[in-house]
Amino acid sequence: AKNTLKRYIEYLEAAFLVRRVFRIDQNARRFQRATAFKVYLTNPTMRAALFGPIKEGDAAMGSLAETAVFSQWFHHQEFVEHLYYARWPEGEVDMVGCDKRKQKPVWTAEIKWTDRAAEDTTLLRHLVDFARKHNQTEHPLVTTRTWRGTKEVDGVGFHFAPCSEYTYTVSRNLLERTAPGAAKKKETQTTLDLSPLAPKPPRRAK
Repeated sequence: AKNTLKRYIEYLEAAFLVRRVFRIDQNARRFQRATAFKVYLTNPTMRAALFGPIKEGDAAMGSLAETAVFSQWFHHQEFVEHLYYARWPEGEVDMVGCDKRKQKPVWTAEIKWTDRAAEDTTLLRHLVDFARKHNQTEHPLVTTRTWRGTKEVDGVGFHFAPCSEYTYTVSRNLLERTAPGAAKKKETQTTLDLSPLAPKPPRRAK
């Protein structure tokens, strides 16, 4: 039954084994009934402990890469309350960080374990539409398997970075931000010092 399943998820979340990420629509509106969400392991190594290790080319690596990125953000309890994914009939965006007061998207990210999006930018059309709709001040970020760089797609600048590098950078910067005496800053991709991932200005996609 739905209620039983919901209780099981709540128990696992209370034990810090999983974390729910809730959905917003293309207008960044939350749903009154929080019935649409994704469930992530708080530590992706639990998957290997339960089912055994996998190789980098395994089909499950895409989901594990997404889990690895989210699991790093989960270490910042206050900020993660305003971390969502967006889905609407025509598309989806993997990660949306919203301003906690205005519920306005500040940054977005698409988590991939492939370089295809850097080669075929039509795969980013939903992210382009979402970024344009909300006039994002920060360029959307797309993780890849190996490719790093920047491109401009239909007037929207994109940062590309290897998923492993982005995951490490998020972890490193969150540790620095939570260290004793660290200055309190606004939580965005820029203030988390991700600029080294994209040292060159955006260039137009062919």
